[in-house]
Parts: sequence; C-alpha cells; structure tokens
Amino acid sequence: METVVREMPDALEEECGVFGVYAPGEDVARLTGYGLQALQHRGQESAGIAVGDGAHLSCYKNVGLVTQVFDDAVMDALIGELAVGHVRYSTSGAAASREAAQPHLSSIDEVEIALVHNGTLLNTELLRASLEREGAAFASGTDTEVATHIIAEATRRTGSVREGIRCAMEVLEGAYAMILATPEALYAFRDPHGIRPLCIGRLPQGGWVVSSETCGLDIAGAAYVRDVEPAEVVRLGRDGLDAERGPAAPCRASCIFEYVYFARPDSVIDGQSVYQARRAMGAILSQEAPVEADLVLGVPDSGTPAAVGYAEASGIPYAFGIVKNHYVGRTFIQPTQAMRERGITLKLNPLPSVIAGKRLVVIDDSIVRGTTSRQLVAMLYAAGAAEVHLRIVSPEVRWPCFYGIDTATREQLLAADRSVEEMNRWIGSDSLAFISLEGLHRAVAGADHQGWCQACFTGDYPLGMPA
Repeated sequence: METVVREMPDALEEECGVFGVYAPGEDVARLTGYGLQALQHRGQESAGIAVGDGAHLSCYKNVGLVTQVFDDAVMDALIGELAVGHVRYSTSGAAASREAAQPHLSSIDEVEIALVHNGTLLNTELLRASLEREGAAFASGTDTEVATHIIAEATRRTGSVREGIRCAMEVLEGAYAMILATPEALYAFRDPHGIRPLCIGRLPQGGWVVSSETCGLDIAGAAYVRDVEPAEVVRLGRDGLDAERGPAAPCRASCIFEYVYFARPDSVIDGQSVYQARRAMGAILSQEAPVEADLVLGVPDSGTPAAVGYAEASGIPYAFGIVKNHYVGRTFIQPTQAMRERGITLKLNPLPSVIAGKRLVVIDDSIVRGTTSRQLVAMLYAAGAAEVHLRIVSPEVRWPCFYGIDTATREQLLAADRSVEEMNRWIGSDSLAFISLEGLHRAVAGADHQGWCQACFTGDYPLGMPA
C-alpha cells in the first residue's frame, strides 16, 4: 500500500477544542457532546469524552467527528456527575488514531485522572525522555500524554492534584489550555501567557461548564462567568468554584488569530465579540486598501463578517456570490495532483448569475500557501468576473507557528519571501492587499488586555521555539 504523506493545508488549522462539565444530576455526557459539536470547527480528526461518577472515570474516544464517534448507546453508558471532552486536529503526534485521541487517562496511586489539552508544548521531547528513563510507558506520540504523566508524578510527590498541576506548570513550556478530571472534580488551567482561550460558564441549576469558546457555553445553556486567567488553576466541584492564581508572564500573549479565523463568529474572547472584531477588520481594510468595484464578496465562512464590514464602510454593495459546501471532510484523500486541484471546487463554488461582468472585492481571512486563493481567483474569472481584487483581513503570514497551529516550515508560506506584488502576480488577481498589523490591533481593541501573540506575522515568538 502506498504511504499517504500529509501535506500542509492551505489554511491555518487550530489544534483542538476542550470542554468540561461539572453538574451532578445532569446528563453530563450528552451536555459534553453538545459542547464538542459547538467546538467541532477546532478539530475534526477525533473526539472523546471521559465521565467521572465520584469513584471512577469512564472514557470513550475514537477517530471521527463527534456525531460519528458517539451514538445513543455510547452516551447511555457514560454516566456520572462530571465530564471532560475533546475534539482534535493534530499538530503533535500521530495524525489520526484512537491512541492519539483525547482524553488521556492515567492514575495517581488509586485516583484516576483524564486530561484534555488545546495547544502545543515546546519541551515535549525533553520531558518524554526524562519520563522514559524513569520507566514511564507511552501509548501515543502526543504532548498531552506527556503532560498527563508529568501531572500524575507531581501529584504523587505533593499529595494534592491542585499542587501537582501547579508543579507541572513550572516545567511545562508552551501553549496550553487544559481541563483535568478526577472522579469528583474538574481542574481548568492555562499557560502563563494565556495563548489559547478557556472560559467558564454557570448552568441554570448550579453546575459549571468550561469551554475553549463561549459558543460551547451557549449550546449547553450556561451563562458566561469569566475566562480562566493565565497561570490560574480553577477547581470545580461540590464546593463550587475555587481558584488559585500562579505567577503569570509579565505580558499577555493571547493568539490574535483566534479573532481572524479560529473562533466561531458567535464567540466572545476576553470580552471582545469575534463577529464585531471581524466586521471591524473589514471596515479598517476598506480604509487602508480601497478599490473601485461593483460588489463585495466574502470567502465563507470566516471572510463573511469582514466582507460585511468592508461593504458597509466602503459603500460597495455586499453580495452572496460564493457558496460553501459544509459537508466536505477536511481529511478527504486526494491521490493525484489533478484531484487535489479539483478539491477546492468541492468546497467553494461561485454564482455566475451574481458575479458575471462585475468588478469584485473578495475578502478572505488569510493566505498560507496561496493555492486556494489562486484557484478561487481562477474560478471567479471562469464564472464571468470582470475584475477580482483580493483583500485579506490579516497581515502577511510569514512565519510558522509552534503554539498549536498547523504550519510546518517558513518555505511553505507564500508570503515568507515574496512581496505583495509578487504574490498578486502568482495568485492572478487584479490587486492584492493585507490589513496592517496596526489595523488588526484596532479591530480587536475591545479585548480586556493588549498583549498578543502575533509571531506568525512578525517572527517574534513570546515563548521561543521548540527544544
């Protein structure tokens, strides 16, 4: 059998989404399943849920979407008073396997734990080597399994799960938003820079929910309470919410790309509406890169709010001119170059009746390799567009990310060593422009902090690079 080599996608891909529920008396497994469906955009390779009943943890996980992994029979067997769940897009470890799926289980003497993680650790290999020398065995190649072992060992030494987590945070380097479950409590915590998002909600009957995004709280019927702070450990159990904050980094470094692409538009991150931020990006871009045109089109889905903002600010009418097929799997195997090039037509299709003869401003979230942009522009011309002016609501992506996003090397990034004009000629558009970094900052100014990780634009890595 021919080995299929996984290529870098022509979009930045988030690693995963995490979700947790503490709600005795509720169907916590199904609540978690709903939450994971709301976070499905953050990972489509595998899904898993672990449930605690006060004495033991039960876990089920597999490769596939949430609705493919869990049916009624599986959910009926997951009975407890708390649960943690995970959807995965792999950037660390095996691409898609049941062993790499989360939650990862371990035991601390007689106590079981289950861990889910969004982000990427930088010192995984050093920690793994140290653990293996001490006799630890690993079932997968993921950094999350390494973190599970580190927390378990620290808990044995200290005699306290919370203290074990705190000690583990002193040696874990990188980006992480994690939820750990014991049979009787949940623990939510983030890295000292707060790179990946994590928020807390309250259920009407008094239970608690933790989610990567507020859209997960919404589907569970939970009211937003607050975000988990950087370096904070939050315990949710019978005594309610108990938080202990460790030493945070001097400056926040929240991933600014959450607002551009990763998060759902109906989420709120650090007090800033993602939809309103994207709308503002479009409005600012219309001021920075105006053009004479007949229609504004958004590349669905993440480009649509920005296109609305561009149209409102410019006075150019917004039109629905590109249809997206939401039922095309991201892992669809394309064995030949011809089939790979046809892949975009499975996902995006222009409407000739709308765009024929028109000068178009096309708004998209980012350009990574550029192949999707190039094919989309060609499709728009084939559908009769008179002109295609491409506008991007993020600055040029020039540097790879090591903090939980799937970019491999700088050489694979179109903007790494090309000018905007060179990129425009290669893509084939009439003009190309990107929002400025200052403009992007203005668009997200509603966040209740001003510290960002924007290394993919600047090459300035707040945590350094992998060891």
